[in-house]
Amino acid sequence: MVRKPSGDLVGLTVLALLLQGPRHPYELHRFIVDTHKDYVTGLPRSLYHAVDRLARDELITPVETSREGRRPERTVYEITPEGRAELAARLRRLLERPERENPTFTAAISMLGCLPPEDVQRSLGTRIASLEGGIATLDGVAASLREGGLPRLLVLELEYERALLAAELDWVRGVLADVRSGELRWSAPLQGADLGIHHETFWKGERPRSGRADQQDPT
Repeated sequence: MVRKPSGDLVGLTVLALLLQGPRHPYELHRFIVDTHKDYVTGLPRSLYHAVDRLARDELITPVETSREGRRPERTVYEITPEGRAELAARLRRLLERPERENPTFTAAISMLGCLPPEDVQRSLGTRIASLEGGIATLDGVAASLREGGLPRLLVLELEYERALLAAELDWVRGVLADVRSGELRWSAPLQGADLGIHHETFWKGERPRSGRADQQDPT
């Protein structure tokens, strides 16, 4: 039974790391940063909050507390049997259920016709440059981690993120090429009335009687 939302990525990561052995939060923090697990946000506060929640729910438990010199006390935690079961349940749920993770770009694409073609070309060109930069960064990080001897299993998320960026890059390049060639074209930004007409006639299977989207009219 999943106690917390499976999307609690900070808590999920803490459970996964403690599965490898007892650690204190500072060690968890350093490992997350060093392995570029960028999906964990709000560090270090989010990490300490997650540790407190997991301990309260008895998914992890303190095993020792130590102090070095004048540094604050550090409490070492280990995962409990209930925590192991919770980790497995959350992971299975995340792996089994696809979720749409980029609704903002999907929304922008659905309203593409509200911009002049020239603006669309510039904006998509900028996005392409950003995607190329993101892929290059991931390639550099992955190479560095491999050289450091980190097992592939611990950085699979970098492969997945790169695959997503590469797929999006190919698609955006294709759309931009279609706009530039005129295969995808419109004469001016669509207005609210245009969008309403197109939506209604699309779902009724009718041909639009008016509007500025030239690609709707084969003649």
